[in-house]
Amino acid sequence: MGGVSAHVVGMRRFELTDAQWEQIAPLLPPQKPRTGRPAVDHRQVLNGMLWILRTGAPWEDLPARYGAVGTVSSRFYRWREAGVFDRVLQRLQAKADARGDLDWDLHFVDATVVRAHQHAAGARRSGAIGG
Repeated sequence: MGGVSAHVVGMRRFELTDAQWEQIAPLLPPQKPRTGRPAVDHRQVLNGMLWILRTGAPWEDLPARYGAVGTVSSRFYRWREAGVFDRVLQRLQAKADARGDLDWDLHFVDATVVRAHQHAAGARRSGAIGG
């Protein structure tokens, strides 16, 4: 396959590359829990989380290759509550900034507008009782 490693060939689109994983892995909680059975591989579970976030699919549709739905979803919610994702983002940004890879002069503003139906805001319907 012309110099492409076997791991890359077996990778699925949008999963963490080896280089990305090397940056993120040290920033995650320890892989081995203090007690109990060994945890499912962080990389596999994180790829499952990214699949859910990318597709917008419900947890029940998580492909089996990422592990049990309960394992992936519970780790997602525990890590979110513990601030793991915020810390990972901050540390990756700090590393990128130290290398000069961030352009702090570039800004994006989200101008998303979601309009609710008039009745969602409590507007009276014509013909409503008492109105």
